[in-house]
Amino acid sequence: MKNLKNNELQKMKIKDLKEKLMDLRKERSELISSAGRGTLKKESGSLKSIKRNIARVLTVMNKRDGKEDSD
Repeated sequence: MKNLKNNELQKMKIKDLKEKLMDLRKERSELISSAGRGTLKKESGSLKSIKRNIARVLTVMNKRDGKEDSD
């Protein structure tokens, strides 16, 4: 999983951001469940980057909500 760039996320529409967020959360839950089963090997480092990408997406979405409220 590559790290998402902030400027890439800001160019995306809200609908696309929500889809990206759902995909990231699904991928995170799959990794967590495989870690629970004990089958997680090389992908253990990608869990950290997925969590950070989720945080990036949520930050961009929250900033947009704040801008829409102030307009």
